[in-house]
Amino acid sequence: MIELPTDLPAELAPLSWLLGVWEGTGVIEYTAGNHRFQGEFSHRVSFSHDGGPFLNYAASASFLGLEGDDEPIALLSETGFWRLARPRQASDPGPALLPPAETAPARTVDDVEALRTDDGFPIEVSVAHSDGTLELYLGRIAGPRIDIATDAVVRAAGGKQYTAASRMYGLVDAHLLWAWDIAALGENLKSHASARLAKV
Repeated sequence: MIELPTDLPAELAPLSWLLGVWEGTGVIEYTAGNHRFQGEFSHRVSFSHDGGPFLNYAASASFLGLEGDDEPIALLSETGFWRLARPRQASDPGPALLPPAETAPARTVDDVEALRTDDGFPIEVSVAHSDGTLELYLGRIAGPRIDIATDAVVRAAGGKQYTAASRMYGLVDAHLLWAWDIAALGENLKSHASARLAKV
């Protein structure tokens, strides 16, 4: 059973089912050139909030390898922010440390509902990876399903080739299911990993 907090800012209501810590395992299956990457991984995802109009996001994954492999290998650590997409106003802080130029009115359910489109609420997700890669995803949340795709990918000069990604998240039988497609190492966008996570 998913319990939803009642003290969230109104604009987090569509994202509220994500809140909490989720853990589980998934599978990797990706071929680049003549190399095939495959195996199982453990995954931990956390969504939290600190009163702002966004969710804090953190995730880590370790490669468990194929059956019989001994030691897990740390694959990924990423952190970021999830929010409903809306134009920033004078009452919003930023950029950088600039305070709001106006007092912010309390956002209501009606304000949030005005952001809804025919296919759900538009969202923005920014993610920073431990290898120096930065991603900006744009997409939609419609009930218990989220579809996002990269609008921009930035990587360090020495980073491996990685140009685009899309992710899908869904709440199914109280589990967080997700799939991640990537365009990397000279390949076009295609499936590379999926997982099933339970709330802990």
